[in-house]
Amino acid sequence: MSIISTKHLKKYYQDKSVTVKALNDVNFQVSEGEFTAIVGPSGSGKTTLLNIIGGLDSPTSGSVIIDGTEITNLSDNQLIDYRLKHIGFVFQAYNLIPVLTAKENVEFIMLMQNKPRDEREERANALLEAVGLKDQIKKRPGEMSGGQQQRVAVARALASKPRFVLADEPTANLDSTSTATLLDIMARLNKEENTTFIFSTHDQRVIDRARRVVTLEDGQIISDETR
Repeated sequence: MSIISTKHLKKYYQDKSVTVKALNDVNFQVSEGEFTAIVGPSGSGKTTLLNIIGGLDSPTSGSVIIDGTEITNLSDNQLIDYRLKHIGFVFQAYNLIPVLTAKENVEFIMLMQNKPRDEREERANALLEAVGLKDQIKKRPGEMSGGQQQRVAVARALASKPRFVLADEPTANLDSTSTATLLDIMARLNKEENTTFIFSTHDQRVIDRARRVVTLEDGQIISDETR
């Protein structure tokens, strides 16, 4: 069963007198438990598609339906609440809060959800242990390597128990060892907890690990391969 469905999704930009078709009639479905990579050259529409699925951007036309809810019809406040409760994000630039410790960064989204303190602490500790950072919980982002920061970001993305995680070029700033460790963690979470991951990536190492590869070109899906 599809948890994500886009229908006739279009996103057009006006660049002076030229209309840029970032997405041009994209129909795309994702089922629970997928480990999917969206690939294509720069400007193909990968990040735009992820941002619209995640409710961070609005389409020019078309719809995004998640678990039966058409998020393209939600108000701004409803969309903020929906993202908070249902969608996890991992960004290329980590986007951790510099003044908070690793544990506090993971707890932050649960704090926004008004989860009890004991529940927040228990889940943050468990997630940081799951991503191999049990001994780093009191460190702030500036005291951690890029690979460690990205693992904190993965733990944070999972803190709200989202329906799926959107990862936009999550390995772009990582070395080979950190990338392999991060992908191992994500693959394990995907397998053991049935967490759905959708990547936007140029990284062949991510593409090689994906079980489904969707290729975009000029805002359109040109191939969709399940391995």
